[in-house]
Amino acid sequence: MSKHDRNEKKTPFEDEWGHDPSVQRLRRVFSFIGDAQQELLRRLNISLFDQRLRRVRRQALELFERAWPLAVRQGMIMSEKDAAPIYIHCLARALSLVGVEVPGALLPSDEKIIRFLQEKLP
Repeated sequence: MSKHDRNEKKTPFEDEWGHDPSVQRLRRVFSFIGDAQQELLRRLNISLFDQRLRRVRRQALELFERAWPLAVRQGMIMSEKDAAPIYIHCLARALSLVGVEVPGALLPSDEKIIRFLQEKLP
């Protein structure tokens, strides 16, 4: 086996995308989102095994996927951390659909985000 052949072989768990800066950025975005989600659920005393969460997370992600590109275009998301507050508001809306009301004190209080989501995701 030539040196070139050895370099071409990949280990089964090698992350081919991990060196791509845009993939690294997205991973950081979703890491911040995951941390914020866990913190909100902890503060609401909702188990990570609550059966409602599958549906809630799916709905929150759908809302977030609609809001995110609009927020980027409007300059509301400038860093990886900026996406988490928007997602948390989407998660709160999805939680309300299954009867879990999130107290406003637990939500990011950025008026710009609140107004943006009310306008873009009525």
